[in-house]
Amino acid sequence: MKPGNELLFCALGGSGEIGMNVNLYGCEGKWLMVDLGMTFGANEYPGTELVFADLDFIEERAKDLIGIVLTHAHEDHIGAVPYFAADLGVPLYATPFTAKLVNEKLEEAGIAKEVELNVIDHLDAFQLGPFGIRYVPLAHSIAEGNALLIETPYGRVFHTGDWKLDDEPLVGVPATAAELTEIGNQGVLALVCDSTNVFNPKASGSEGGVRDALMAEVAKHHGKRVLVTTFASNVARLQTLGEVARASNRKLCVAGRSLDRIIRTAQSCGYLGDLPDVIDFDSAMNLPRGEVLIVATGGQGEPRAALSRIAEDNHPISLESGDVVLFSSRQIPGNEIAIGRIQNRLAARGVKLVTDRESGIHVSGHPGRPELEALYSWIRPEILVPVHGEVRHMMEQGRFGKACGIKQAVNQRNGDLVRLAPGKPGKFSEVRAGRLVLDGDIITPADGEAIVMRRRLAQNGLVIVVLDGKGRPQVEGVGLPLDEDYDEFVAEAKQDVSAALAKLKGGARHDREAITEAARLAARRAATRWCGKKPQVRVILPEV
Repeated sequence: MKPGNELLFCALGGSGEIGMNVNLYGCEGKWLMVDLGMTFGANEYPGTELVFADLDFIEERAKDLIGIVLTHAHEDHIGAVPYFAADLGVPLYATPFTAKLVNEKLEEAGIAKEVELNVIDHLDAFQLGPFGIRYVPLAHSIAEGNALLIETPYGRVFHTGDWKLDDEPLVGVPATAAELTEIGNQGVLALVCDSTNVFNPKASGSEGGVRDALMAEVAKHHGKRVLVTTFASNVARLQTLGEVARASNRKLCVAGRSLDRIIRTAQSCGYLGDLPDVIDFDSAMNLPRGEVLIVATGGQGEPRAALSRIAEDNHPISLESGDVVLFSSRQIPGNEIAIGRIQNRLAARGVKLVTDRESGIHVSGHPGRPELEALYSWIRPEILVPVHGEVRHMMEQGRFGKACGIKQAVNQRNGDLVRLAPGKPGKFSEVRAGRLVLDGDIITPADGEAIVMRRRLAQNGLVIVVLDGKGRPQVEGVGLPLDEDYDEFVAEAKQDVSAALAKLKGGARHDREAITEAARLAARRAATRWCGKKPQVRVILPEV
């Protein structure tokens, strides 16, 4: 798996899923990593907070890894850095805004002195082994979203990162059509491209349009307290909300530590220079209701974020009947239930809810089909490699790209080793690509025994059988849906276990494994008979 005289691509995360982006390029004996992201824990991993790509493949080849280049500062592109960068032992490269947020993570983890972080300030080209790299600014829902133009001896790669087209981005200056066309004129072997919004037949829309919609929406609610929830990282949206507060004669109040951090970092990098002064919670609550605009985290239903606590009336900010919450963000797939729970709590208190379905108060940071088609026409790659999407997104982008005139599309997913050049591009091997989870303070395999057992316990419950020195059983059920029948179940399960042990013959009567298995099966059959569940059963047999 050591790259030879060739150009290889391998995604360890982010291909076949949305989030957790980790991409590798291999050339002339060296590997380059693009992004090191994570995603948040889901129901299939009970009790966990964060999910990471399994980096076993590149960890075993860390001596050949020459650097990690970060495209932008969203968590699904940088969130795993503090957990793995020190062990990988290679330099990081990022533009200033991204670098400051990454450095904060490294400081919090206590490893800032162990990790070399290089700031690429003026988008200067730099060389890492056989890879020449240049940042190309593109619009996205965060400051300093960038594509990468990667020069290799076998052709150039345009790696988009997350992107969109925006005639009025409000923050930053994306590359123009002419500049992107010039890149295409110089020849591009492969376009490695975001697939997230490929099914959207319309362009994603402009931040300038969101500003106009938010201005109009807030103006409708004269005399009401208005709260806007949005992604903390969307610096352009924060710029807009500052302008909306000023235009509507409202004071700006910010609720959420991640918002505080983003504002502080953005201002240190020259953004949000004219943001109005932010007032504290007490001041906001003492103002007339129509004179405050609150910006809060938690639009994705995060239980510890500001909006959730406000909905539970457990926050210094309070909302009353008639107040308004604007959801200036989209629902990330998987968060629908959590978001709905918060919205229902707010609605039950008479709070009016406005989402992007009722008003144009949010636009996506990812390209719809018209934007993809435009980029194809400017870059004109020989090969399209869809990434950043579920399988259906990536397969559709492959079809769409070929329909738009790209000769070859490579369908791949996490763990596929793809040769881009020389010769016909395509998958030629597979490497280990799995998931790790942060479980408490420990990073452990997502398919390991602990998580699998926890999932089984959550689904089916637990029965504990304790045998005393004479083989008499005590039975306890945990998480079984028996309620009023519980005592009868326990009595019958004890009888069943005793009967199963009495049937053991010969040496089995003194064999610990035979005794344990007979008791386990008898207790499980009793539980299944009583409630239809097949719980985990643990038998405790004292040492003789």
